Amino acid sequence: MSKLNSALLDKAVNDILAYASGDTITRGGEEVEGKKRNFTETVEIQITLKNYDPVRDKRFSGTFKLPSIPRPGLKCCMLGNAAHCEQADRIGIDHMSVEDLKKLNKNKKLVKKLAKRYNFFLASDNMIKQIPRLLGPGLTKAGKFPTLLSSSDDMQEKINEVKSTIKFQMKKVMCLNVAVGNVTMDKQQIVVNTQLAANFLASLLKKQWQNIGQIYIKSTMGPAIQIYF
Repeated sequence: MSKLNSALLDKAVNDILAYASGDTITRGGEEVEGKKRNFTETVEIQITLKNYDPVRDKRFSGTFKLPSIPRPGLKCCMLGNAAHCEQADRIGIDHMSVEDLKKLNKNKKLVKKLAKRYNFFLASDNMIKQIPRLLGPGLTKAGKFPTLLSSSDDMQEKINEVKSTIKFQMKKVMCLNVAVGNVTMDKQQIVVNTQLAANFLASLLKKQWQNIGQIYIKSTMGPAIQIYF
């Protein structure tokens, strides 16, 4: 059950979308003029944990698929067999074959460059086992080891699934942030994504909502608005 106040979240998302479209919003009793940017701003939530010891308490990690894609602009590259490369070509997705990967010759700089160029990778089942041998640990180090695409999977569906999936991972800091939408989305889609993301994080924590101190929501260039105290 979500502990987020619906009215508060509703108003926060309204303000974020208004600010991003150049309208004036009221913050702390003062009027603040918004500004429309020439790129699509991402909407993210920033969460601070409490009563949690990142050294002693169990580290957690979990992924969750949101109903609406928060960042549709994420770039994918298909590391595929002939059939998958052909399919990727048809839907306008960049692709690389075994031969293309061999050309990188395990060069750390080139693998790093490849990892930087894309947000995520998919790989055919006969390719995924070869990736460490062909590329070394570069993609793993960048946190971008490919997601498996089996021969029965629909490529576009798999890409949308990866784009919709958020990940919470506890490291040594008490703050977490995750994308829940973008400013071109419908208000309700952002509200639902935010509630589901917060509920999922609470489910990963030992004392659930008692481990969450504050939650803020903001667009890339907009002000942070507190939605949980």
